Amino acid sequence: MQLARFLTKLFKEGGLVLIDANSKKYVIGNPKKENPLTLKLLDKSLHYKLLFYPDLYFGEAYSDGSLTIENGTLTEFLNMALQNIGRKETNFFSDFLNKIRGSYRYLTNFNFIKKSKMNIARHYDISDDLYDLFLDSKRQYSCAYFKNENDSLETAQNNKINHIIKKLNLKPNQKVLDIGSGWGSLAIEIAKKTQCQVVGITLSESQFEYSKKKAKQMNMGNQVEFRLCDYREVKEKFDRIISVGMFEHVGRKFYRTFFNKIQAILKNDGIALLHTIGSVNPPRQPQPWITRYIFPGGYTPSLSQVTVPVEKSGLILTDLEILRMHYSHTLRHWKERFIKNKDKAIKMFDEKFFRMWEFYLTSCETAFHWGDQVVFQLQLTKELHTAPSTRDYIYQ
Repeated sequence: MQLARFLTKLFKEGGLVLIDANSKKYVIGNPKKENPLTLKLLDKSLHYKLLFYPDLYFGEAYSDGSLTIENGTLTEFLNMALQNIGRKETNFFSDFLNKIRGSYRYLTNFNFIKKSKMNIARHYDISDDLYDLFLDSKRQYSCAYFKNENDSLETAQNNKINHIIKKLNLKPNQKVLDIGSGWGSLAIEIAKKTQCQVVGITLSESQFEYSKKKAKQMNMGNQVEFRLCDYREVKEKFDRIISVGMFEHVGRKFYRTFFNKIQAILKNDGIALLHTIGSVNPPRQPQPWITRYIFPGGYTPSLSQVTVPVEKSGLILTDLEILRMHYSHTLRHWKERFIKNKDKAIKMFDEKFFRMWEFYLTSCETAFHWGDQVVFQLQLTKELHTAPSTRDYIYQ
């Protein structure tokens, strides 16, 4: 069987038992002697689909139940697989198909304002209750900052907020723009902790309504304003600009547009901070399963794809921090909470939805642990002397 031969070449460490759709068993690598992890295929088409395009079809098969895992968990299998694959492509065929698909998508995908709003709605406006199944109490849906990998999710998310506030070097009464403000907690915390005026913008209608209600409940309406609008529609200037977990939705064609807009609305003595998922590898195509089922229009850039449009905009990159492993820890917490709330998730949606989101959270956790995914934090200014010349102010 070609698939078994391919997996045998792939698995240099660890191993499993593969049972194909004809109930034939294959030993892959060096599995445990007792109760080895077993991958069971229930659909004959997977014999070639998983060989030619595992990047798409594995997630589909796990979601619809035509592929099951016995004597182990999805996390255990993906950790073993990603440890063997590392930062490489899965195989030649998968790489080739990704390049064809990615090129077509690049030529046909235009994240104009209307399209961007539709893409955001497909993920963030599914149901507010869904996110309460796995996020922290502040609904921070981005990478947390683990000073210790045993930090609780709440502690690490508060660390992230404080780290961002420090990097922005905020002063009371400054005007701050939060691009992609989510459920509003970062904007509210900035206003509360620094006495700044904060404007948060989002394209998600449910996040917009939630944020407005939250600010009103906390009596922060005089300090925090939320708007349902695209970054391209902002006109006034700001002392500070922050964007966390939004740049992944901008689209490769619009990177120059994004940084040109930051340059236009940032005051001459202002500081901007961009927090985004990125890749330590050279530029490559989007992950096909994630972009089809979870984040339509999404893309995580290589650093080279970000720095060139920054330079061309006239902005200065004054600080760059790479957060490694932090998102893997964050996703582990999200996944564990989501699995703990399995019954609630199935009641809200169905078994297939639960398996799809379990695969999303688990595959991302392992990609950040073994693959090319990290988080970039870029501090940007217009003048060389705007930010302090050392990092001491961040850690004091």
